[in-house]
Amino acid sequence: MIADVRPARAADARGIAQVHVQAWQESYPHLVPSEALAGASVDQRERRWDEILARPDLDIFVATDGGSIVGFASANTGGGAERLRDRELESIYLLAAQYGSGLGQRLIDAVLGDAPAFLWVADDNPRARAFYSRNGFIPDGATKTGPVAGTPVTQVRLVR
Repeated sequence: MIADVRPARAADARGIAQVHVQAWQESYPHLVPSEALAGASVDQRERRWDEILARPDLDIFVATDGGSIVGFASANTGGGAERLRDRELESIYLLAAQYGSGLGQRLIDAVLGDAPAFLWVADDNPRARAFYSRNGFIPDGATKTGPVAGTPVTQVRLVR
């Protein structure tokens, strides 16, 4: 089968959860202790994704290759305390084996198009930051500390 990007559906919760856990393990070993990454639970993530997929204020797309989910992205359309732009990219993850395939670009295009948007990214995540830069995102000076697998990580806000 050919690689594809499509809207997520409720039945995708398990596949998204598997990608979420594996992508954290592949992307964050320099930020999060290995025992925290190893302890990430697909079952817990699946339950959380069941809830997330039911939210009407999110657009969620999955990338598939050979019928298997290999990435996902979500963006909200709702308001919020820090509504800087019309859209917030809440998440985008792709399995490392898919890096360079164009699926990451297709995911961000699907959830955001070229709309004004903002996102939070780990400060020490050069690959993601380069990807966002290519998509017109620049730091606006805001920072915060947020948890990744229970570990505090410094994040920077990017806007376009």
